Amino acid sequence: MKNFYVNPVGKVRVGEYGMMVEVNEKYIPALKELDGFGHLDIIWWCDKSDFEEARSILEVTAPYKKGPQEMGIFATRSPARPNPLGLTVVQLLHIDHENGILHIAYIDADDGTPVIDIKPYTPSLDRVESPRVPKWCSHWPASLEQSGDFPWEDEFNF
Repeated sequence: MKNFYVNPVGKVRVGEYGMMVEVNEKYIPALKELDGFGHLDIIWWCDKSDFEEARSILEVTAPYKKGPQEMGIFATRSPARPNPLGLTVVQLLHIDHENGILHIAYIDADDGTPVIDIKPYTPSLDRVESPRVPKWCSHWPASLEQSGDFPWEDEFNF
């Protein structure tokens, strides 16, 4: 089987000035014409979960309060997985092209998290009008916009 080589294109920054993606200088030209998009798909490396034990976890016990007692890792969004990749759709607030900074509304990654790729969110490819989800999570918000006010702390056992 072939191994893959991945280059981080930047890192997540979380601080007093908000949340942002700081793009490595050599990749700043790749931001050209990104301005018209309101949302982005940020693919990031769960570096704090990148160790052999976490990569070997295939089943977990009750990660969700209202979910099944046992779940396969692919049925979760856990950072512990065979390849510790995270994916977050983010709202793009502003681009500082000169410094390679994407100002975003929110990302569920920590400060310093390596960003592997950035893709424009396009409804024709990324949006599903009527997604099917299991009953135990069917009460979750129907959109990113509604998620901000949802009591997520009532959903997880961690």
